[in-house]
Amino acid sequence: MDAIVGIAHRMAEIRSSLQAVAPTTMVASRAARSGSSSATAFVAALESAVTASSATSTARNADGVPPDLARYGNGRIPADALATVGGTSHRLWAPAAQAFDTMLAAAARDGVRLDITDSYRSYDGQVDVAARKGLYSQGGLAAEPGTSPHGWGLALDLAPTDRAVGWLRANAGAYGFVEDTPREPWHWVYAR
Repeated sequence: MDAIVGIAHRMAEIRSSLQAVAPTTMVASRAARSGSSSATAFVAALESAVTASSATSTARNADGVPPDLARYGNGRIPADALATVGGTSHRLWAPAAQAFDTMLAAAARDGVRLDITDSYRSYDGQVDVAARKGLYSQGGLAAEPGTSPHGWGLALDLAPTDRAVGWLRANAGAYGFVEDTPREPWHWVYAR
């Protein structure tokens, strides 16, 4: 089953890269430069997309942070380095967003709604949440600013209905999401 999920994630990465490449523009541009046919240009665009897709892997550094995000810092990731999720304005690291979208579709097929209430959180957003909700280490609900998985685009919060939480606990692991905060059944982190 993990192999199938892995293949589905890889296919989603390639699809996303193909959309980002804008094949029509690239086909015309490359064909004009090289004098080649549009079929040859399309193959070149496809190869570029696959290469770009490989660059956004699910690898993590020693701290568990995706290397393509680590260079920015927790809570300082630019919007264009993240992907939208669930047809909303919420954003996550691209592999996490793709996995969530796949999980969202599976939940919908089972008649379960997964409504996002929070996703990527800037450093200033983390400071605000800590001020309003208190630090987790002191009985509150916020991570120390600069340490939250929300600040890496790896976590999202979902509306915690009993049905959604039950479905997530039974199924989220197959999509790479884990419930890592005992007092927060709405908080899910992408761990693949």
